[in-house]
Amino acid sequence: MVRANNQHYDLCIIGAGPGGFAGAMRAVDAGKRVCLIEKGEIGGTGVKWGALASKTMWELAKDYAVAAKKDRGYLAKDLQVDYQAVRSTVMQAVKEKQYQMFSQLQTYSPEAWPGPGSVVYKQGIGSFVTAKSIQITLDDGRKEIVSSDFFLVATGSSPKDFHHIPVDQDRILNSDGVLELKAFPKRLMIIGAGVTGCEYATIFSNFDQTQVYLVDHQQQVLPYEDDDIIKFVSANLSQNGVQIIHSAVLKDIIKKPDHLEVILTFSDGHVQVVEVDTVLISIGREPSLEKLNLEKAGIAPDEHGYLICDDNCCVKNHIYAAGDVTHRPALVNMAVMESRYAVKHMFQMNKYPLEYRNMSTVMFFYPAVAAVGLNEKACQRKKIPYRVASYANSLLSRAIAMRATTGFAKIIISDDEKQKILGMRAAGPQVSNTIMSIALLIDQNKGIKEVLKSMYPHPTMSEGIQECLRLHLDKSVYKPRAFPDLLSVKVWHPDKGYVS
Repeated sequence: MVRANNQHYDLCIIGAGPGGFAGAMRAVDAGKRVCLIEKGEIGGTGVKWGALASKTMWELAKDYAVAAKKDRGYLAKDLQVDYQAVRSTVMQAVKEKQYQMFSQLQTYSPEAWPGPGSVVYKQGIGSFVTAKSIQITLDDGRKEIVSSDFFLVATGSSPKDFHHIPVDQDRILNSDGVLELKAFPKRLMIIGAGVTGCEYATIFSNFDQTQVYLVDHQQQVLPYEDDDIIKFVSANLSQNGVQIIHSAVLKDIIKKPDHLEVILTFSDGHVQVVEVDTVLISIGREPSLEKLNLEKAGIAPDEHGYLICDDNCCVKNHIYAAGDVTHRPALVNMAVMESRYAVKHMFQMNKYPLEYRNMSTVMFFYPAVAAVGLNEKACQRKKIPYRVASYANSLLSRAIAMRATTGFAKIIISDDEKQKILGMRAAGPQVSNTIMSIALLIDQNKGIKEVLKSMYPHPTMSEGIQECLRLHLDKSVYKPRAFPDLLSVKVWHPDKGYVS
């Protein structure tokens, strides 16, 4: 039975992941009444199955790998790890964040919050009835209809699967099923060598309980990145015991009582069968729009299944979209930024345009890799003359003290008198923190001479950024002539390539 109880809101948000939640709270800041609808668990994929859960596993795996090292003056005896105990710790982290979000929603509910603006949280499936109304099928089966001045679609995405190979979340998993494992598999094959595939290869190899095979359908992992990053990531995965299989495509998986037989085909025509215990499918994600009845609102996804938005995250008229349901990268920080911006545009609160060039990302490998702005491949594709300097972590006192000297900082600037910072790639300890300083400088459109006025703390990994910038001006403390394998500066021009 449908109950139409004349619930009208300033904004209705479908999806209570990090993006939808952030958008709801930005609307509350503006004194608006919000209805927030979530069909699954609060926090969505970004909390339970995605970023928070996987990065908690990554932190635990990193700690285990460090504890198992034998080159630090100590030796941990009888070091043991149990998958169910790891899972319990991950779920504790997930619940902690979920209850933080739920507590805030309850704090700003109409019953508890006396000030302007409020959030009504509804657990159920939302679908358009008209362009101005949503039907919510609640968890108890009841249905009700709400109307709103504006709508924000932030329903996220789900793992993409092979149509001919069903995922059972038992022996054949996608990322949503990793926490359903009962124990560490002895042999794990990961299909897909993108960021997520490489991250899970890192996690399971760090725990050192699993032989990991990483299947890449191309000749290199992370093919969109520069060659130095690709080589760095591949070398560290291999050193960690991961067997990378390049130029291979999954043909079939044959289930046997005590193992799986994975059939791989290669670009040269030969076929290889590999015996493993578990397969993790990691071939990307696809937007979750199937239950929204978008046609009732007069909108439709494109041929790839995504919603097309304008520069203000608007799909059509009063309907907006943010995060994974758009063509932009499936990142939590992207969903949060777009959701907040969309809400500000709805209620005419914007002061600045939405900016993507300073978008920073972190790839949680071992060690981690961080990126912001353009890389060399992007500069060359855009025919932008540039200078690139690279500074190895092994020259940094903090990295030496941490006994973690692998990695580098690489900063790209325009090859002109302005010397604007175009992008950075960094690999090694603490890059998730140091990358943000370059993101801020890109956002402020700064040249490197202005940046070097600041004093960097010692000993820190951030000094690598300072010295990398100094390299561009031939003013670094350590010189490429003394350390040609650790320091470098190169110049590239569209008509000449790399020039001296």
